Amino acid sequence: MTMTGEDHSRALTGPWWWPRRRSAVFDGALAVASAAECGAEGLGFARDAGIPVWAGVLFGVAAGAVLLVRRRWPVVVVLVAIAVTPAQMGFLLGIVGLYTLAAAEVPRRIIGVLAGMSLAGTAVVTFVRVRQDMARGDLTLGDWFVPFAAVATALGLTAPPVLLGLYVGARRRLMESLRERADSLERELQLLAERAEERAEWARNEERTRIAREMHDVVAHRVSLMVVHAAALQAVARKDPEKAVRNAALVGDMGRQALTELREMLGVLRAGEDGVRRSAGVPLAAVGEAAAAAASRVVEEAAEGPCLSELEELLGQSAAAGMVVDLSVEGEVRSYAAEVEQTAYRVVQEALTNVHKHAAGAKTHVRLAHRVSEIAMQVENEPPPEPGSASAAGLPSGGNGLVGMRERVLALGGVFVSGPTDAGGFRVSAVIPAV
Repeated sequence: MTMTGEDHSRALTGPWWWPRRRSAVFDGALAVASAAECGAEGLGFARDAGIPVWAGVLFGVAAGAVLLVRRRWPVVVVLVAIAVTPAQMGFLLGIVGLYTLAAAEVPRRIIGVLAGMSLAGTAVVTFVRVRQDMARGDLTLGDWFVPFAAVATALGLTAPPVLLGLYVGARRRLMESLRERADSLERELQLLAERAEERAEWARNEERTRIAREMHDVVAHRVSLMVVHAAALQAVARKDPEKAVRNAALVGDMGRQALTELREMLGVLRAGEDGVRRSAGVPLAAVGEAAAAAASRVVEEAAEGPCLSELEELLGQSAAAGMVVDLSVEGEVRSYAAEVEQTAYRVVQEALTNVHKHAAGAKTHVRLAHRVSEIAMQVENEPPPEPGSASAAGLPSGGNGLVGMRERVLALGGVFVSGPTDAGGFRVSAVIPAV
């Protein structure tokens, strides 16, 4: 598990410059050990330098205690270690200081310069001390041993801590970069998940809107015709029993058709609810796929529906309900995309439904024009024969018919115009691109 930058900063619980309390305790223990070492070595330094013992010990303790600030000022620690090298003290101080310097965020040139100074200082001091020992007779080896001992000691006290510090620093920086990359990927995944959820919600809303529009167009038209036929049935039940029987049969057929189409719509809604229920608990990575599937399902289902070849049957149903319908077709009849034909059919269907609701008994003209790159349709009704016939059937109006037609046409890049005519009727016109 990774931590973001804010969480990582909150995890720093140590005092002053230490990231954690155990780091402060560890550095404190190193400083005490270094101070003890330098204080002990200060005894020999005081004897060789001819100063009081307490001064040599105090000097050694002060120099060794500098290791306490190694994380804050590693350069200072290395400089102090180099300065006390001639006194032959501070071996732990020098090793830990070089390691900390190499592992810290310090330019490589500074690391190289200070490591070279420490190497040279250690080599010179070792060379002098070994030569003095050989001069006193403590060592009986040849002259070749003096430079060998100096170089070997200098490399042994300088190279390992520097190389180890460089490795640890590089590994630490790599881990930090990986942590930052993981945090970045986590934020990107969260953003992608949010966008996928928004896309899925958009797809669901589009599907609900489309189904609601289909239900309005289908059910409203069928029920409107049923109400008109029922009113006619009531009027002719006693005068013309045969016509009453025909009207009753038409009402039954239209009712069955309306129920069938309504069941299909509800089946789609139930399938959508089951898909949403099954998607609960799905990982965020699958939300995008679900959104894409929902969007593709909207497109596929939109392709299913009526076409212009069923237009004559639609006009026949209105004519059977007592409406006088005049159909005129211009241009060469051809097939279009499923969305275009379905939209054109629904515009004519809803316009006829509005005539049944608001202008019952009015003569209606339906014009269809097949053009080169578009298809145009117009449904215009004359004024109703009687002033009160507009509401004679008692059909309610929700005010969504014109809005739905406009949305359908504009969604395909077409033009929709509706409004009353000068003669007192109403006209609905739409032009839809054929491509």
